[in-house]
Amino acid sequence: MNRTSRMTALLAAFRRERNGAVADAMRPYGAPRGLNYGVSLPTLRRIVAAEATDDDLARYLWQQDVRELRLAALHLADAAQLADGGADLWIDGIATSEEAEEAAFALLRRAEGFDALFAGWIVRSGRPLVQYAALLAAARREVRPTEWIVAAAEAVAGADRLAAAEPPAIDRYAARLVAQGAVALCAALGAENDANRQTVFRAVGSAGQGPAAAYLREELAWRLPDPEA
Repeated sequence: MNRTSRMTALLAAFRRERNGAVADAMRPYGAPRGLNYGVSLPTLRRIVAAEATDDDLARYLWQQDVRELRLAALHLADAAQLADGGADLWIDGIATSEEAEEAAFALLRRAEGFDALFAGWIVRSGRPLVQYAALLAAARREVRPTEWIVAAAEAVAGADRLAAAEPPAIDRYAARLVAQGAVALCAALGAENDANRQTVFRAVGSAGQGPAAAYLREELAWRLPDPEA
């Protein structure tokens, strides 16, 4: 089948699983899709698991204004193609918090040369969904450099500054998303050993006094308790 036929087959599978009540209740941050069948993520992943990796099809699906097709694209994309500028299509196209989360889970964390890609993504101030996706993907990596702790804290501090600007460059919920991603990464790194835990608290202690930074510290305080307390 050509890519149009395969897209049509996927749409038919998603229509069979559609749930209007779920679709109406969905409130991801960002620009809503033109069409949303309300298919749950576990069901969507089950449907897409029957498909082979196909980067050309994935890129075609990513261009559609249908929630399920765009999420499916993230599972069908070839992670080996993300280096040397191949990730730009995906990163630049992330438009909702759900897409950021699924991109991290299904695609970005598997990228070859992830460390270099992360270094470029995390400094994209003003692109909170990109930073959110990068942080979530980094948290899922098997090997996580401790330098990412400082990068995460700096991203949160930057998000707070942008949200507090006049006029605001991003809204406060976007800044909170960056903080949520930083929580995931810092909690994963801090749980590895006590040296990392101490590095986490030094870094987040220097992240400023904005709402996102306060949320970051509050979350990590209970996620990474002092083992001697």
